[in-house]
Amino acid sequence: MYGLTRSLLFTLPPEPAHRLGMSGLAALGRMPSLCQSMRERTLLKAPMDLSVELAGLRFAHPVALAAGLDKDAEAVDGLFACGFSAVEIGTVTPKPQPGNPKPRLFRLPEHRAVINRMGFNNHGAATAASHLTGRAWKPGPLGVNIGKNKDTPLERAVDDYVACVDALAPLGDYVVVNASSPNTPGLRTLQEPEQLSALLRAVQERMGQVAPGTPLFLKIAPDLTPEAVDEVVDVAVERGLSGLIATNTTITRPFEHKHSREAGGLSGAPVRELSNAVIRRAYQRSRGTLPLIGVGGVFTAQDVYEKLRAGATVVQVYTGFIYEGPGMVGRILGDLGALLARDGFATVRDVIGVDAHPGAPVATSP
Repeated sequence: MYGLTRSLLFTLPPEPAHRLGMSGLAALGRMPSLCQSMRERTLLKAPMDLSVELAGLRFAHPVALAAGLDKDAEAVDGLFACGFSAVEIGTVTPKPQPGNPKPRLFRLPEHRAVINRMGFNNHGAATAASHLTGRAWKPGPLGVNIGKNKDTPLERAVDDYVACVDALAPLGDYVVVNASSPNTPGLRTLQEPEQLSALLRAVQERMGQVAPGTPLFLKIAPDLTPEAVDEVVDVAVERGLSGLIATNTTITRPFEHKHSREAGGLSGAPVRELSNAVIRRAYQRSRGTLPLIGVGGVFTAQDVYEKLRAGATVVQVYTGFIYEGPGMVGRILGDLGALLARDGFATVRDVIGVDAHPGAPVATSP
């Protein structure tokens, strides 16, 4: 059924198709009984217990939704109905902003990829907060991904992140500092150790006031050098972060395509190995002590399995959901259970990081 729906959506330009899809998910979210039954049917496709714990939060299974799809928290319940163990909204900025000029979103179906330079288009923290206030159905963790407005000078970036914490941290189960989008000028410089430590310190201090105990994550880029990954991990460990999300979109273009020269972040299948390498490096640097959420190029259970083996505890989906549709979560759960059983793992927890150790065997294809 989604094959037909996708074919119809793909006849539209990417951004109108996205708005139409989000409207449908928002409408689904207004039917609580249907949402719950859909979710239950999806979760039943797992042949074994796939639950994991991360930063004190319980995830029914490791497949979650990444930020970027639901920037304004319009369709949280509809997305949970699709079976995701967690949903992350945003990136949200303090003030509303339109984002970058259009066109700014490009499909590359031959490569199962998307290029976007959306530029944190959203209706602002107050609007997202209004959508989250009073939610009754909470089947899994809700993440809040925060950033700075484009017109805020970098030297005042901390003010924007703190403002988002004030508005949204009390409404989420975890908070994510996005300092790695390539689509806000200069944002990635906030990943440099000195600036990063100051930013995280300020966010942690405010969270201690308005949302004590709420886990805090940092989302990092796939384009960091191995040495830069080490520096970020060291800062995260020093600051006592709950974990890292690895990774955001890439500015590299590993293929030729009519859209290859479009500015923006590339997501989808071409990012998979970049993401896996950063996950392995971060796991190794922290010796497995820093929890990781993996994202980048996830379409199948094998993709999830590889990120788990690299060191992720939870794996997020974004571009794969655009191409594969709502049924992908159920398919992944069934196949992931089979992969674990094939390789003799009793639980998801047993497989985390097995490929990040020296001399570890490489994951095989099913």
